[in-house]
Amino acid sequence: MSNENLDQNLNDSQNAEPLIDTFDLIFLLIAGAVAVVYIYKDAIFGNKKISTAQPAPISNSTLKPAGPPKKNKDFLKRMRDTDKNVILFYGSQTGTAEDYASRLAKEGQQRFGLKTMTVDVEDCDMTLLDKFENDYIAFFIMATYGEGEPTDDAVDFWELITTESPEFSEGIPVEEKPLSSLRYVVFALGNRTYEHFNAVGRTVDKKLTEFGASRIGERGEGDDDGSLEEDFLGWKEDMWKAVCEAMQIDQSEVKTGDRISAYKITELETFDSNNVYYGEYNEHSLMINSIRPTYDAKNPYPAPITITHDLFKSTIRNCVHLELDIEGSGINYEAGDHVAIWPMNAEQDVVRLLKILGLWEKRDTVVSVESTDSTVSKKYPFPIPTTYATIFRNYLDIHIPTSRQFIANLANFAPTEEGRSKLTALGQDKEAYRVQVSDAHLTLAEVLESISPDGNPLNSIPLDLIIETLPRLQARYYSISSSPKSTPTSIHVTATVLTFNPSTAPQKTVYGLATNYLLQVSRVLRSIPHPESLPSYLYSGPRNKYCDEATSKIMLPIHVRHNNFKLPKDLKTPVIMVGPGTGIAPFRGFVIERAHYKAQGEKVGDTVLFFGCRRRDEDFLYESELNELFATLDKSGKLITAFSREQSQKVYVQHKLREHDEYVWDLLYNRGGYFYVCGDAKNMARDVNSGLIQIAQLCGAMDEITATNYVKDLRSKGRYLEDVWS
Repeated sequence: MSNENLDQNLNDSQNAEPLIDTFDLIFLLIAGAVAVVYIYKDAIFGNKKISTAQPAPISNSTLKPAGPPKKNKDFLKRMRDTDKNVILFYGSQTGTAEDYASRLAKEGQQRFGLKTMTVDVEDCDMTLLDKFENDYIAFFIMATYGEGEPTDDAVDFWELITTESPEFSEGIPVEEKPLSSLRYVVFALGNRTYEHFNAVGRTVDKKLTEFGASRIGERGEGDDDGSLEEDFLGWKEDMWKAVCEAMQIDQSEVKTGDRISAYKITELETFDSNNVYYGEYNEHSLMINSIRPTYDAKNPYPAPITITHDLFKSTIRNCVHLELDIEGSGINYEAGDHVAIWPMNAEQDVVRLLKILGLWEKRDTVVSVESTDSTVSKKYPFPIPTTYATIFRNYLDIHIPTSRQFIANLANFAPTEEGRSKLTALGQDKEAYRVQVSDAHLTLAEVLESISPDGNPLNSIPLDLIIETLPRLQARYYSISSSPKSTPTSIHVTATVLTFNPSTAPQKTVYGLATNYLLQVSRVLRSIPHPESLPSYLYSGPRNKYCDEATSKIMLPIHVRHNNFKLPKDLKTPVIMVGPGTGIAPFRGFVIERAHYKAQGEKVGDTVLFFGCRRRDEDFLYESELNELFATLDKSGKLITAFSREQSQKVYVQHKLREHDEYVWDLLYNRGGYFYVCGDAKNMARDVNSGLIQIAQLCGAMDEITATNYVKDLRSKGRYLEDVWS
């Protein structure tokens, strides 16, 4: 409605004659009140009549499940009720921080007699930290995600401690040190290839100290770029000494008791087969015709694959392109977001582990697995009841190299003295472990086979120890390579298939778990034979739910994680993108989006892509499509390529960046452009960062310190963004 019409209506109402007089108005009000009292007489005066009618039966096709009861977030009450004196909070994205928290809790209990409990930080009311008792100790095992971001489960805690004026339960101002009774230990997990290495753990440590808390021992820092386990092992011994001193525990009198099982495993003779989990992630997956749930990290969506093909022209390597249909799922995304794909372990690995543990004949036996500690926030490690085969196929990561501490623990259960000595040596000798296990990518099945040369099953290995130690099988994240401006109901994935021969075991081939899973699915959909020598997967999923025979489509369980790796809101802002190899994935989405607006007649700023690969005729990803997109962008678009193996001296994107230094500097410094990097963090991203500093020195007449600070300032302002991996 226009303002002119609104004013006219107001004038008309002011000049109108009254429609009813005062008496009529009073009569209507009384009549209305009587009617309301009559209608709601039972609620007002009470109804003593007891109904004897039985409720109608409820079908899961008509009612969405209520879900688990609301969790009690008062962790202090739980500690008091269960007589605990140590609590281990964790913030975990992939399960590693959770695993370390559980390991520390068990070690503290068994070695030092501490009364421990582990909790996910999102399950706790962290404003209660100001009521923490001074004879308790809190551990914070905090992972950093991406560019200094908290993990999904730690967002609320992060917002609490980083807000300008944090409010704890007693309302004491931070300058008066509200956490003065809190004693804590902190271990930070991250990846050194990122600029904001361990930012979350470091910030938690800093803020707790600012609020009056006292740290026990040194802050631990783990680097996921190859040394995380050794960082953890090296830190915790000195940490335990400090904790024992704080808790007045005489380590000389500590006796290591018998091992305490973390989980109770029960084989079920009677069960409802409809309620058995064969790889499903939650109760929604077991229900028929349930109301559509929300699809997220706890409930992935089975997305049909509509299109797939191989992007490489070479027959030696593979790069899979997949298009996933999300229509009707309620999932939305933006260019630059990540899609998480939930893989499964290869059948060869599942069979191998079941056989060496003596569980092959019982692989389909239905079991329940339950924590023996009633105080843990997660009573079950994965959905139960389930089967032995499903545990190894869908719920535990049996593909990773076995940790040194796990090998040391396994030595206690070796069936022979020779096997015990071998495992003990590997558990104690860091260098021998690195060469023989870590660098050789030796899985648990391979480690166990090495102490059973005759291939006899090792029935002495406790399954609960394996469940306790191996991390949960987690989703793998991929940069989405499409834009919702072009394909709003389709998510595209670009994944190079990982295959390599370890330097210390060149006779062995290691296959990337998720990418080889995608490769097999892609081959099945294209009716290409899959060699028996390659990993095979039960791609049809639990109860064949991931395979639609009617449409010949295969589905992948996915969810979307939103990201800060985004195009600037102003279309006229220049963007510079550096993405060699599959680092092109998010930039394909960016270029599609900019070309979309350009085709609609919008004014679009300079769109520059530095792309690199080995050879133009081998692995130039999306070559023809990129040429068309940049033709649409016309003068505002520029595709700059580097083919490393087409000449005697290798040329990479970082070299091309320097070749165009004046142009890059003009876009960044004079025209307020944004700079993006996606791909290898260890080498390429570091070299690009160094190259940009050199450009600032050369083109901006800056010294090294000023140039370095300039690039850092671009990052802090969100104009230099990275989406990189090790």
